[in-house]
Amino acid sequence: MLSLRHIYKTFESGTPSEKKVFTDLSLEVADGDFITIIGSNGAGKSTLFNLIAGSFLTDKGSIILDGENITMTPEHERARAIGRLFQDPLKGTAPGMTIEENLALAAGKGGWLSAIGRDEKKEFRERLALLNMGLEDRMHHPVGLLSGGQRQALTLMMATFNTPKLLLLDEHTAALDPATSEKVMEITNRMVHDNKITCLMITHNMEAALCSGNRTLMMNDGNVVVDVSGEERSRLEVNDLLEMFSKASGNKLDNDRILLGQ
Repeated sequence: MLSLRHIYKTFESGTPSEKKVFTDLSLEVADGDFITIIGSNGAGKSTLFNLIAGSFLTDKGSIILDGENITMTPEHERARAIGRLFQDPLKGTAPGMTIEENLALAAGKGGWLSAIGRDEKKEFRERLALLNMGLEDRMHHPVGLLSGGQRQALTLMMATFNTPKLLLLDEHTAALDPATSEKVMEITNRMVHDNKITCLMITHNMEAALCSGNRTLMMNDGNVVVDVSGEERSRLEVNDLLEMFSKASGNKLDNDRILLGQ
């Protein structure tokens, strides 16, 4: 489904601030994989997502999505096949537009309700009801009035309205309170499972990393140092994962947000 082959990426090359992020990184993602990704600050997690989404290009190497080489494909074209959520709930929706107008946008109608028929509006309402956040009764309310959790749930729904080939979740629950984060993760797991979406999720919560999806990666200095799935993963607890990271990288995980979140 997704293949990253011999990826190289350096920022500010040839300057005193030069930062090599990836040196010959390769990664294979199977169709239907739901992969959770953990790593310290600077490990390359968000850079990985930016390269996949096309926010910037690789220096060297190739990115293949569903058999198509998208290495040089512009970001706006990749967005047709790749859904993405960010940590900030304010991203991904238009706050001045209503919930219904945002969904019209996600449906490919440009946000114009005049292009939306009665059956489509009924579908909007039914999909919103599945979120169990009362949004189906607020379809004419501006999105800017919603809570962070409601906006993130709506953004997730919009990103998967037309099932993407790949979904990227960049710490999409990190800015939410624990109860809301748990609710949004429940919605996430259900949507990914029910729609059989291939998904990569960066998280600072190691419990979520082991409980969600079918495979967990740990990154350090631009490398995947731990890759576990199947029965091996099902037996792991957080301390086991920390020990595996330490042995594989020669370092202790030093991200306070990750360690304090356990």
